[in-house]
Amino acid sequence: MNKIEVYDTTLRDGAQGESISFSLDEKIKICQRLDNIGIDFIEGGWPGSNPKDVAFFKEIKKKRLKNSKIIAFGSTRRAKNSAGKDKNLNALLSAKTEIVAIFGKSWDLHAREVLHISLEKNLKIIEDSIKYLKRNNCRVFFDAEHFFDGYKVNADYALRTIFVAQEAGAERIILCDTNGGVLPEELQNIIKEVRNKIKTPLGIHTHNDSGMAVANSILAVGSGVIQVQGTINGFGERCGNADLCIILPVLKLKLGKKILAKEQLKNLTGLSRYVNELANLIPQNNQPFVGRSAFAHKGGIHVDAISKTPKSYEHVDPTLVGNERRILISELSGKSNILYKLEKFGIKQPKEKVKEMVKLLGSLEKEGYQFEAADASFNLLARKASKGYKRFFKLLGFRVIVERKNGRIISEATVKLRVKDETAYTVAEGDGPVDALDIALLKGLEKFYPVLSDLRLIDYKVRVLNPEAGTAAKVRVLVQSSDKKGSWGTVGLSENIIEASLQALIDSIEYKLWKSKGTI
Repeated sequence: MNKIEVYDTTLRDGAQGESISFSLDEKIKICQRLDNIGIDFIEGGWPGSNPKDVAFFKEIKKKRLKNSKIIAFGSTRRAKNSAGKDKNLNALLSAKTEIVAIFGKSWDLHAREVLHISLEKNLKIIEDSIKYLKRNNCRVFFDAEHFFDGYKVNADYALRTIFVAQEAGAERIILCDTNGGVLPEELQNIIKEVRNKIKTPLGIHTHNDSGMAVANSILAVGSGVIQVQGTINGFGERCGNADLCIILPVLKLKLGKKILAKEQLKNLTGLSRYVNELANLIPQNNQPFVGRSAFAHKGGIHVDAISKTPKSYEHVDPTLVGNERRILISELSGKSNILYKLEKFGIKQPKEKVKEMVKLLGSLEKEGYQFEAADASFNLLARKASKGYKRFFKLLGFRVIVERKNGRIISEATVKLRVKDETAYTVAEGDGPVDALDIALLKGLEKFYPVLSDLRLIDYKVRVLNPEAGTAAKVRVLVQSSDKKGSWGTVGLSENIIEASLQALIDSIEYKLWKSKGTI
């Protein structure tokens, strides 16, 4: 079985997506993570287009990559230039990568109406560019831009462009659905026709404007292409590129293709979340394979079934892609959900208590509480229903002041706590009232519980539940906290946003202390 080559273009094509920008340091870090997971080719950028990409190719040479080859990307020569005097081609050479990828026009429309050159001139540009790079000891991948659109209107000319690339010495010819409009059946038929006429190994590069990028990429591999291109999380211009976080597990786990190692694939979820973090984007919970909800179960019937045999409601084992099974707690939960969660938390409850908890959850969610993203609050709720639960501290009172001083808005919080046999008063300033409360609580508790020193608030969300009530509306606050060992969610509910926030913050601290019980 031939190996399927994986070509990642997150750092170039992916970075062209709206609101996405990576610093030089971030590009280096992503590149190293891509290398660790076993990506064959990493397109580092376009050295002729901006100083940051020029710097990237210099810096990446200082890093030791185990699995990946770095590729510099650019275009064929300009029509008015000779290849030897073309700035873009010489910038590619200056990047000093073993392989370069260049794109050329394979749609006659682009030659005539975008470049304003003859069709023969376009063929000459492709030929000259590849031959020049080859003479300078570069391996060349040729991206046949707009190939499928071009083939549909003028198949003979589209084929001539890739024939020229083949004769000039391109090692791979990448068929590009640049506008993302080709449909799967069209793509399959065109690839089969091309394979009968072209000897050079083919690759596929698809965009997602019709929602077909992943399907088209997988079908292309099934039709005989040996290289699949895409980006992590499907980043890219307009609607994005083909999502490698879906393509890779499908090819490996569903089709049994020779692609990555099993241990490498287990790093996929972590890679997806890491790239989202550096791009400062909120991950899509429903992203297949790597999304937080990809293996989340809410319906009681589903949970009962997977507790007996996971494959009853899961198409693959989540651990194969580094994800995890999650059981959600909501008003739709039955005893199966509760029992599953309790078992996971190591909490033993008699059947009568479980029934009581099902009823309690129903009433709490009717009020507006939500525990799907607040596992830690549910954990505490279950523990408090057990005999002998003791709180680590008690909030006796608090006050928050927000005022303007010297043109600045100052938030100050005062909290009164009962810890063991002592009463503690603390005051703290913060960027806002919730931040001030968080700082004041931790300031008052750390001297009793030093383990809280690594507790951090990493996300804070507010949802207005009944906006028609105006300023008297009830709000739900979800807080995400973390320490060196993991993260967890807590929830608070009130007509007062400060009180709701405080509930969630207190649950977060209480949970941290509970899970650290053996060390305090």
